[in-house]
Amino acid sequence: MDNAPKAALEGGPDDLPERIVPAPEPGSDVKVPLRGGYEHFRATTREQQTDQGALPVYEWWERTELPG
Repeated sequence: MDNAPKAALEGGPDDLPERIVPAPEPGSDVKVPLRGGYEHFRATTREQQTDQGALPVYEWWERTELPG
């Protein structure tokens, strides 16, 4: 069983591969690679009830493109 801390992602593109991801270090954002760029999520003060328990919510705030 995986006991690593997890986070719930809210907002952003509808086609994100996962909405529950490994939690980042405290004070860090979640960065998800998608379609030649990254989707960035920031921590909120909210929690979401999931099948994996209550998880901190990270909310989408921007996308960055990879050069190329």
